[in-house]
Amino acid sequence: MAKNKDTSKKNPKDTPAEELLDAAEEAVETSEDELADAAADEAARAEEKARKAAEKAAKKAEKEAAAKKKEPNKVAKWFKDLRIEFKKVVWPSKETVITNTSVVLAVVVASAVLVGLLDEGFLALMRLIYR
Repeated sequence: MAKNKDTSKKNPKDTPAEELLDAAEEAVETSEDELADAAADEAARAEEKARKAAEKAAKKAEKEAAAKKKEPNKVAKWFKDLRIEFKKVVWPSKETVITNTSVVLAVVVASAVLVGLLDEGFLALMRLIYR
C-alpha cells in the first residue's frame, strides 16, 4: 500500500524564521487587499454622494428656472383673470341701479334725521337737568 502524503504538514526544511517571514507576507497581502477594498468602498460612497449632490443641484436649478418663467406672467395673468371675471358678472340694468341708489339715499337721509332728532332731544334733556 502506498502511503498518502499529507500536504498540510509543513516542509521540514522551513525554519521558524522562514515561517515568520511567510506569515508576515500573508499579513501584508491581506492588509493590502483590505486597504484596496476599503478604498474602493470609500470611492463608491464619495461617487454616490457627488451624484446625489448633482441631482439636488439640478432640481434646484430647474425650480429656479420655472419660478423665473412664472414671475413676469403673474401680473399679466391677474389682469387676464380679472377681465374674464368681469365678463362673468351680471350687471344690473339702469332702472335697477337708479332704484337701489334711491333706496340707499333715502335710508341715509332718514338715519341722519333720526340721529339729529335724538341728539336734539338728549341736548334738551341735559339743559333741563343742569339748569
